[in-house]
Amino acid sequence: MELTVTLQKVFGTFSLDVDFVVRGERIGIFGPSGSGKSTLVSLIAGLNHPDRGRILLDGEPVFDKAARIDIPTDLRRIGMVFQRPHLFPHLSVRGNLLYGFKRSNRAHRKITLNDLVEVLQIGHLLDRGVKNLSGGEKQRVAIGRAVLSNPRLLLMDEPLSALDDTLKFQIIPFLTHTCEAFHIPYLFISHSLTEMRIMADRVLLMDGGRMAGQMGAEELARASAGERTRPYTNLLRLRAPRRVDGLHAYKWGDRELLISGGDDNPEALFELPSTDIIIFKRHPEAISARNLLKCRVAGTFETNGRIALELECGTEHLVALVVKEAVRELAITKGIKVYAAIKATAFRQLG
Repeated sequence: MELTVTLQKVFGTFSLDVDFVVRGERIGIFGPSGSGKSTLVSLIAGLNHPDRGRILLDGEPVFDKAARIDIPTDLRRIGMVFQRPHLFPHLSVRGNLLYGFKRSNRAHRKITLNDLVEVLQIGHLLDRGVKNLSGGEKQRVAIGRAVLSNPRLLLMDEPLSALDDTLKFQIIPFLTHTCEAFHIPYLFISHSLTEMRIMADRVLLMDGGRMAGQMGAEELARASAGERTRPYTNLLRLRAPRRVDGLHAYKWGDRELLISGGDDNPEALFELPSTDIIIFKRHPEAISARNLLKCRVAGTFETNGRIALELECGTEHLVALVVKEAVRELAITKGIKVYAAIKATAFRQLG
């Protein structure tokens, strides 16, 4: 997907003025509240009209002020998922899902109800009224309704911000798996750095109604680490747990990690603060931490007065944060081998 946007729009005292080209399937729009993220996607969707400019989706204009092109919202083939589900209360789950499908062009109907029900695991909900759904179930139905409209682009305007952490990290796998399964590119809006790292590969940065730049999601996480009170956090996707002496041993690349907590689900996402990784120059004789990983220092970067070590641990990577004195005392340089010790209690499960 290639999206070309050159737009100007004034709302009272707020003005949006953006000019960018972005390519990819998993695009994030990141910035503080009031930076213009939602305004931008409403203009792309056709819910509002720019004062000047143009929007090209894969080279095709959906809006061009100078050429007097303004494709109606329902003909742009752009799906929307909002912060709130906005389901139709008089329709069943099935009726809500089929609402956009019935209004789509028959030539574009490549995704069917049966396909979607299997991916979103909502077959048991089809005949329910939407008032009898949990918050997470409602959001899954809202996602399904947008996907069944068979869009060529999906816009998601902070779709997780109204959910608590438990529901949020239950919904994320459905979001990512659904878009991957049906090859739907998306723009994902959020002011949460964790959500952005999970959902996006490329990130557009917005500030004060302007485009402040674009970068990779991991690059954004490292650049933001020094600006936040919370240090850099590793995100680890772990698989195939087995029980070992009251702990869970998860597969992580070509090795295992022992974790206090966890569950028996085949896959889980964990946070690991970079400050909870202890670095040794040589193999310690004895240590209480249950994880001791032999790693190579692939690089370093400075953040908030400390040094972040980029570690290659077999086929996987970690970032460990240490003070500058430790780097000097251990003579840590790029390319040397070190041992990283991690307590089993240092991990926090997200979903």
